[in-house]
Amino acid sequence: MASSDEWYRSDDTGKRLILTLHIQPGARRTEVVGRHGDALKIKLAAPPVEGAANAALLAFLAGVFGVPQRQVILRQGARSRRKIVEIDGTACGADTLLKQTTS
Repeated sequence: MASSDEWYRSDDTGKRLILTLHIQPGARRTEVVGRHGDALKIKLAAPPVEGAANAALLAFLAGVFGVPQRQVILRQGARSRRKIVEIDGTACGADTLLKQTTS
């Protein structure tokens, strides 16, 4: 795996992505910021209370990748800024998320 692609993995079919994300809740708007170490940083407009930020993240990713929200699964990091998210059944590559980058 190339060092520039450390923040994501895909299976052999390319239809399942596993993303490593660094989340900043409570931002002015939801946006992809760019690389943050070996993760991709996403700012979320939702507050970090009672799962609101996690729900907003999953909804945002479902919209970006064009899949139903039930196919976006938070695998690790429910109470952490660092999250591992699995997206199943997508025809899009991880570069779709990079196209959302504002900087």
